[in-house]
Amino acid sequence: MNRDRFPVDPWRLIETEYDAETLGLTESLFAVGNGYLGMRGNAVEGRTAHEHGTYINGLHETWKIHHAEAAYGFAEVGQIMVNAPDSKVMRLYVDDEPLALDEADLLSYERTLDFRDGVLRRDLLWLTPSGKRVQVSATRMVSFPERHLAVLTLEVTLLDADAPLTISCQMLNRQDGEDEYDGVDSGGDSNDPRSGNTVSERVFEPQEYGQDGDRSLLSYRVANSEMTLALAADHFIDTHNDYSVDRYIDGDIAKNVYAVDARKGDPVKITKVVTYHSSRSTPTRELIDRCRRTLNRIQSAGVSAQYSRQKEWLAEFWERSDVQIPGYDDVQQAVRWNLFHLAQAAARADGLGVPAKGVTGNGYSGHYFWDTEIYVVPFLSYTSPLWARNALRIRERMLPAARDRARKLNEAGALFPWRTINGEEASAYYAAGTAQYHINADVTYALAKYIDATADVDFLSFGAIDIAVETARMWTTLGFWRSNGDDRFEIHGVTGPDEYTTVVNNNLYTNVMARFNLRYAIEALKTLERERPDAYGRAVQRLALDEAEIVEWERVAAAMTIPYSESLQIHPQDSQFLQREVWDLEATPEDRKPLMLHFHPLVIYRFQVLKQADVVLALFLQGDQFTPEEKLADFDYYDPLTTSDSSLSKIVQSIIAAEVGYQDLALDYFLDTAFVDLEDRHGNTSDGVHVAAAGGVWNSLVSGFGGMRDYSGRLTFDPRLPRQWPELRYRLTWRATRMLVSLTTDSMHVSVLEGDTPVEFTVRGQLFEVSLGNDVTVPLGDQGPTRGDAPVQKRRNRRDDGSIMVPAAAQFADS
Repeated sequence: MNRDRFPVDPWRLIETEYDAETLGLTESLFAVGNGYLGMRGNAVEGRTAHEHGTYINGLHETWKIHHAEAAYGFAEVGQIMVNAPDSKVMRLYVDDEPLALDEADLLSYERTLDFRDGVLRRDLLWLTPSGKRVQVSATRMVSFPERHLAVLTLEVTLLDADAPLTISCQMLNRQDGEDEYDGVDSGGDSNDPRSGNTVSERVFEPQEYGQDGDRSLLSYRVANSEMTLALAADHFIDTHNDYSVDRYIDGDIAKNVYAVDARKGDPVKITKVVTYHSSRSTPTRELIDRCRRTLNRIQSAGVSAQYSRQKEWLAEFWERSDVQIPGYDDVQQAVRWNLFHLAQAAARADGLGVPAKGVTGNGYSGHYFWDTEIYVVPFLSYTSPLWARNALRIRERMLPAARDRARKLNEAGALFPWRTINGEEASAYYAAGTAQYHINADVTYALAKYIDATADVDFLSFGAIDIAVETARMWTTLGFWRSNGDDRFEIHGVTGPDEYTTVVNNNLYTNVMARFNLRYAIEALKTLERERPDAYGRAVQRLALDEAEIVEWERVAAAMTIPYSESLQIHPQDSQFLQREVWDLEATPEDRKPLMLHFHPLVIYRFQVLKQADVVLALFLQGDQFTPEEKLADFDYYDPLTTSDSSLSKIVQSIIAAEVGYQDLALDYFLDTAFVDLEDRHGNTSDGVHVAAAGGVWNSLVSGFGGMRDYSGRLTFDPRLPRQWPELRYRLTWRATRMLVSLTTDSMHVSVLEGDTPVEFTVRGQLFEVSLGNDVTVPLGDQGPTRGDAPVQKRRNRRDDGSIMVPAAAQFADS
C-alpha cells in the first residue's frame, strides 16, 4: 500500500489524498454496511463515481436466461442484486458553485473508517473559485443495532467570509433514473465472470411516495421478481443562520434543498436519518408504515444515542472476535479491516445469505456461493454463533427449491444451487457451476461446524436435520457401485472447487466431502434420537426415513473411492488428472494472467493447472483422514500447479503450508490474502470486498498459525507461530465459553474470559481443561516442522502409468 496515502493505524483505515483514478477501489474499501444494508464509499456529493452503490441483501431482479443452445435442466432464471435508490446524496454549493471533488481545489483532505464505531468520516478544506475557504465534514454510519437504519451528516463552516450556501439532500433511483451528472452506471467487464451483470429494462416500478414536512418517502415494486422496497428519510438542520427549505418529490427522486445565508464561522449541519425496508411479498404501504415506525423510534431515542449504541455493539464484537499481532501495526490494520468487513457482510443478514461481495458492490451479481459455508461460517460459529445460525437458516429455507433441483437432475434428496439469491440455480455455465455438486457437502460441513462449536441440538431438531439428510441422499444416487474383487462407490461427472478442471470422475475433494456428508447425517440423526427423541420421531416421519437407508449411507461412505497414485505417492485430483499435460506456470507471462481472462476454457481444461486449492482444501477440511506424509506429498505436488487466480486459494495454501512446515511460505500466502483487497491484488476490488477471503484471513490466523482443529467435535491445537511474530492472540467461543488463546514462541496460554462450562482440548495429543479462573499454560518446544524453500514446479513428463508425455510447443500462442 502507498503508506503516504493510506497511513498505518491499527484501528482505522485512513486516506489522506483524493484520487479520482482509484474511485472503484476506495468505494469498496470505505463501504459501510451491516449485512442487510450496504453503502459504497461514494462521496456525499454524489457526483463522479465508479459505481454509486446502495445495496439491500436479497433485493434482486430476475429474468429468463436465454441459452444460445439450450438443454434440459439448464438454469432458467437469472438473478441480480439491484442497486437500491441512493440516499447518500447531500450536494453542497457555495456562492452557487458546486463542490465536486474531481475539480475542487482541496487544501486538505482526510477520510477515515473507524473499526471501533463503524463511522465513515471525511474532512476537507475547500478553496472555492472566489477564494473562500470552506471546512466540510461528512459522516456516514449504517447501524448494526438497528438493521434498517443509516445516519448521515454534513457540516459546513465558512472560514473567511459570509456567503450563500445550499445543501441539496436527495434520494435518487439510480437503477432506472438518470442522475444529472453521471447518468446510468455502466456495467463491469462483460468477459470477466467475477463482474456483476446489468439490467437494461426498468427495474423499480414506483408505488406510493410522499413528503411529510422534513420526511421523504419512496416505495417501489421490482418488475419481475415482484419484491417490494420502501425507503424514507428525516432531515434535521442545526444552525444559527437564516435559511429556507424547498422540497420536491416524484416517483424516482426526493429533494430537500436548504438555502442558507451563511455567516463566517457559524456552522451549518444537516443530519439525514434514513431507513430501508424490503420484502418478497409485503405490500409497499406496509413497508412505508415500517419506515415511519423506524424513524419515529429513532427520533424519540435521539440520533446521538445511535452512535453510542453502535460503539457499544462493536466493542462487544471485538471482545469476541479480535485477533492481535503485537508489534506489526500494518498487519494488525489489515486483519481488523477484514474482520470488520465480515461483520458488515454477515451481522444483520438475519436469515439471508452472505453475498460473495457482501453489500459493498455488485460483483458476482450479489449471489450466494459455497464460499460462505467454508470460509465465513466457521468464523461466525466460533465468534458470533447466532450469526452462523442465521447464515445457515437460508439453506434450510432453500430446501424445497433444492429438492426440485435434485429431481430435475435425476437425483434423490436435495441439490443446492452453486450460485443463487432466491434459491434457484443461476449459473448458466454448468461445467464450472451446476457440476459443483460438492456444494451439498459444503453446506453440511458448515452445519456440522456450527453444531460442534455450539452444541445447539435444538437447531437440528427445529428442522436443520433435514439439510444433513437430504444432502446425504443425493450422493447415493449421484454415484454408482463398481465391483472388481471389492465393491467401490464412484462419483462421475462432477467439478471440484478448482474451476480449471471440470466435469471429471472421482474428484478427490468431492468424494472426501461426500463421505463426510454421509457420516455426519448418520451422526446427527443419532444425536437427535438420543437428545431429542420427539424431534427425531418427527424427522423420521417427515423425511420418510428407514433404517435400511441409513445403513446404505454408511456402506457408501465406507466404499467411497479416494483416488491415490502408488507410483507418485500422491492423491490425484481426479481419476484423469495425472494423464494431462502439465501447464508451465513459470513460463507463463504475467500479462496472460489470470488464465481465465486470457485462455479459452477448453485450453485450460486440458492441463494440470489449478485456479484454486482442491486436494489441498480437502487436506484442511478433512485433515484427520490423511497422514502427515500424505499432506506433505500432496502439497508439494499441487502448490506449484496452483495459479491462485481465485482469491480463496492462498487461504488454504497458507494453512497447509504452515502445517507441513513451509513457515515462510505460509506467512507469504497469509499476507497476500490479508491485503488482497487493500492492495487490489486481483484487480477487481472495485466490484466489492472479497468477503470469503476476509473469512479466510481469520482461518489462516486461527487454524493456520494457531493450529486449531475441531474434527468430530474435538478441540485440538498444534501451533505454528511465524518466526517473525513475537505473539499471536485470538478469541474462540466454544459451547458458550469464550476463551483467549495467547501463543508465543515457547508457550501457549489459554484463559476463559466468559462462561461457566470448562473446556477440554488437546495440544499435540496432550489433554487439558480450562475454566474460568483456572488458566492453562502449555510449554512448546517448537512451532512444528520447519522446511526451507517452497515447493517448485518440476518437470513431470512421466505420467502415472509410466508413459512419457511431450509438452505442446505453442502453449502461449496468442489466443
